[in-house]
Amino acid sequence: MREPAPRSYRAPSTALVPAVELRGLVKTYDEGELSVPVLRGIDLCIEPGEFVSLRGPSGSGKSTLLNILGCLDRPTAGRYVLGGTDVSALTREEQAWVRLHHIGFVFQSFHLLPDATAAENVVLPLFYAGVRRAERERRARELLERVGLAHRFDHVPSRLSGGERQRVAIARALACRPRLLLADEPTGALDSRTGASILELLLDLHRRERLTIVLVTHDPGVAEAASRRIFMRDGRIEDDARA
Repeated sequence: MREPAPRSYRAPSTALVPAVELRGLVKTYDEGELSVPVLRGIDLCIEPGEFVSLRGPSGSGKSTLLNILGCLDRPTAGRYVLGGTDVSALTREEQAWVRLHHIGFVFQSFHLLPDATAAENVVLPLFYAGVRRAERERRARELLERVGLAHRFDHVPSRLSGGERQRVAIARALACRPRLLLADEPTGALDSRTGASILELLLDLHRRERLTIVLVTHDPGVAEAASRRIFMRDGRIEDDARA
């Protein structure tokens, strides 16, 4: 049985609403007596099924924006609406529930448990969501097959290549069937050939499942593969182009 939603949490609307809507999003950090602005009034609407890349120089605010989208951080001001629900107004408990059930994460450094098998890493979110063991095992096999790693079911990360580790991380991100997938430099730790295969996998998932993806990258070639390309500078969106 899956973990129930917190009592005060209202499920996202099933109406045709944007996948992500940001209105006047501001983030500042206090450093002593100074307030350092990182995001300066971001307005952004992402439709369901869009593949969006975020690019910009270091310090442009893209990682902070990704953290807010993933409910890992809160805005100082403004609204973040996910699937029709204002998640910026939720409690931390409610945000944690949203993060587990509706958002998938892929990181540059994989973040796999070193002593767990590929299958055990994949189903970790399902364990926390209260899914029964038999269903977790079935889902692990299904997801590892989807990312081309059915033959690595019982392998620990040390027996996997970098590209295979990232495929396991992608499978784990899909475990709870998220409405939003956030990828932070997913090809950054890989050689160019392996990185291209990971990007193609993400593109294939986007095409087949109409998964909404937001990908942060420094690589212009990776950014160009997205159907929508956003460039940030100094905490603002400087350019927003669709293919």
